[in-house]
Amino acid sequence: MPPAARQLIVRSTQEKFTVSVTGIITNEADEILLLEHVLRPASGWGVPGGFIEAGEQPEAGLRREIREEISLELENVKLLRVRTIRRHIEILFSAEAVGTPVVSSREIKDFGWFEFDSMPKGMSRFQKATIENFLKK
Repeated sequence: MPPAARQLIVRSTQEKFTVSVTGIITNEADEILLLEHVLRPASGWGVPGGFIEAGEQPEAGLRREIREEISLELENVKLLRVRTIRRHIEILFSAEAVGTPVVSSREIKDFGWFEFDSMPKGMSRFQKATIENFLKK
């Protein structure tokens, strides 16, 4: 069977996935950047991130999302984990912030630097657990 036909069969019979990147971003005081996101259900507070674009590498996607949403650059970006949630793949990184944050997207209401013990009230247990797992390493 020709390669193009094989590829068409495989792609048409496989489940489709969405892919996002997210980051636990710290500052020089080891505080964690949280964004209050318009589109998050319940409490809008959580770690920054978003969907990657077609052909975009995950680290590049994280850098773009952070730049677009909060006008920061990143250094010391490290892959922490990749996991599948139903039909969604999430890629989690850690990184250090460079620059001064400024809300630069309509998707973001606010931002803050937080110590683990002073996370915003109502933040999801899932978001807190993600951060706690990072801090234990």
